[in-house]
Amino acid sequence: MRRKVIILGAAGRDFHNFNMLFRENNEFEVVAFTAAQIPYIEKRSYPRELSGKLYKSGIPIFSEAKLPELIEKLGAQICVMSYSDVYEVDVMHKASITNAHGADFWMVAPSHTMIKSSKPVIAVCAVRTGSGKSQISRHIASLIKKQGKRPIVLRHPMPYGDLKREIVQRFETLDDLDRYKATIEEREDYEPHIRNNTVVYAGVDYEKILRQAEKEADVIIWDGGNNDAPFIKPDLMITVADPLRVGHEFSYYPGEIVVRMANLLVINKVNSATKGEVAQLRENLKGLNASAKIILANSEISVDTPSKIRGKRVLVIEDGPTVTHGGMKFGAAFVAAKKYHAKTIVDGRLGAVGEIKKAYEKYPHLKLILPALGYSRAEIQDLDKTINNAKCDVIVSATPIELSRVLRLRRDVVNVRYELSEIGSALSDTIINFVRKEC
Repeated sequence: MRRKVIILGAAGRDFHNFNMLFRENNEFEVVAFTAAQIPYIEKRSYPRELSGKLYKSGIPIFSEAKLPELIEKLGAQICVMSYSDVYEVDVMHKASITNAHGADFWMVAPSHTMIKSSKPVIAVCAVRTGSGKSQISRHIASLIKKQGKRPIVLRHPMPYGDLKREIVQRFETLDDLDRYKATIEEREDYEPHIRNNTVVYAGVDYEKILRQAEKEADVIIWDGGNNDAPFIKPDLMITVADPLRVGHEFSYYPGEIVVRMANLLVINKVNSATKGEVAQLRENLKGLNASAKIILANSEISVDTPSKIRGKRVLVIEDGPTVTHGGMKFGAAFVAAKKYHAKTIVDGRLGAVGEIKKAYEKYPHLKLILPALGYSRAEIQDLDKTINNAKCDVIVSATPIELSRVLRLRRDVVNVRYELSEIGSALSDTIINFVRKEC
């Protein structure tokens, strides 16, 4: 008898764990996926084009809220934890629910699902979402190009649409974002790389994705999502920590795991933190991984037209995941509004409608700032209405995308950019030496 399995996920790690551990495994039958954390991703199915010959009808996806009844109704014997950026106490609540209903609770070691590449691999992971992985990935890509080599970015998956169309995705131009009907969240991670002339791969089947990317890459950069571990086996693993959230390295799954796995630990945003916060974080990281080298970096904020902010009523828009499930109370746009002397920061909640209003209710720590949420067409439309309802003079936006490509804005937009600024040269030296040795 095949043992029945439910995979707990959020459209990413769950599908990868299935592909690597269960797709062609006759010892197990995956009877369902559950979806949490990300809206609108349940009520789909993992299609037969991806699920393989053992699952000719595909696999249904349900809300995680139904887990107790699913375990009993489907006779599940095992539930597999397969998503990231979760408070560790909440992970154990899920384990308790699972065990109470008669099923075992599995947490899979990342090494069991890593794919070996024929090309050298640098992985960039983090303690929490919003720590600055992507700016470090962009910096690394630039350093590799200066060595005359071609980096290709593999981005942690965000397959929120038609899974059959997202098996392998290649993004080289901004038009590719439109072609794949990318959500705002996907655009936030892909667009900055594209603007820097770096090709990005993503999708669902990372064996196929990796093999296609290897055909044009000298070096593979794994640009992680949330605080998850890499899907590709790294030759150099970098984990980014945020001094504005000291202690999260102990308390968010699987952030502690990627700290312990790292070869190099980067404390980012030093210029926004106190000396005490940086010192405490350094001590915590050393306690978790004494063998990894710790380096410091700044996240430098710049705006295109600071004169448009001074003395104005501004609506602050932040990167969505950073301030929602990432738990940050503010981001780069809020910092820029203060730095360049905005008269007033307009409360985004006052004009919130529909799905955006629901997001404020779900994340009560959000006060003045507006998260750039757009996981669905309805959410994008509600974000558009919420922004245009705001009684402001100008929009200060720290989402990394060009909002005007997806929204019909009636106010001027001041774009906030944030790039890595090394303190010293340890990161650059490490990457340059790695490329010279491996390529």
